[in-house]
Amino acid sequence: MNLLELLLLAAIWGASFLFMRVAVPELGPIALIALRVGIAAVILAPVLRSETARRQCRTMAWPLFVVGVTNSAIPFSLFAYSTLFLHAGLDSILNATTPLWAALILAAGFKGALGRRQIMGLLLGFVGVLVLVWSTLDTGGTGVPLAMAAALLATLFYGFAVNYSKRQLADVQPMVIAFGSQAFAALVLWPPALMLWPVHAISPLAWASTAALGIVCTGFAYVLYFRLIARAGATYAASVTLLIPMFGVLWGAVFLSEPITPSMVVGGAIVLLGILLPSAKSGWLGNALNRRGANPAPSKARADAGEDLP
Repeated sequence: MNLLELLLLAAIWGASFLFMRVAVPELGPIALIALRVGIAAVILAPVLRSETARRQCRTMAWPLFVVGVTNSAIPFSLFAYSTLFLHAGLDSILNATTPLWAALILAAGFKGALGRRQIMGLLLGFVGVLVLVWSTLDTGGTGVPLAMAAALLATLFYGFAVNYSKRQLADVQPMVIAFGSQAFAALVLWPPALMLWPVHAISPLAWASTAALGIVCTGFAYVLYFRLIARAGATYAASVTLLIPMFGVLWGAVFLSEPITPSMVVGGAIVLLGILLPSAKSGWLGNALNRRGANPAPSKARADAGEDLP
């Protein structure tokens, strides 16, 4: 049952790049992401029925705001922009570099120590990134360099949010963090979204993709992720990171006829090997990185899980 839910979660988050690629050309990055986080906040709002949840939202408003901006508003928008020029499959592979940035930021900004295997994993992972970037820039057109920089910058923000949320929100209920981060992201994005709102008519397909992005890929996915944490643990749930590129590439190829190039296969494999190199116990997969969604479930899982969502 847990394996099926893990695969379902990976398939859902892998599809988020597909939906962004479909909707962004018509709505624009900011309007699309404002809708995404707004819809997700509404879906997650029932958590506020609890007095404890309401109190935590009030007392931890600033950390929730920081996580909302650095884990949702900015990186979601950057990835949405990148889909204007990059294939959904390539974006999903670049998204998988988040653990590498999380480990690097842990060592550089949060005074964490990295062992030999972690350092080797970092170097290997960034070699994979170079393979992806080099081949894409060589064959891509105008706008591709900036789009790749935007995607990698998004994962850098994710890496910061992982470390920040672990330290500032470790004792906050995970669903409170999920709701609060989406609500604050919506608060930040809606003013510019209204100014940049498209004047042309939006197609039904773009609206459907937007709804799927907010309802399924954000709201429902958070609930599924935290249920998986509660059942199988934060480290097991974090392994979804390794499966998302597979589904991102698959959905792009099936529904958008995107090519699967040798450089994507080679570069993606090197990135994932760099993530897997450290052991789950001592590496960032189990500690610096336990990603997705606003952090942990009760007790130890709450202290271990991180954030970030495609």
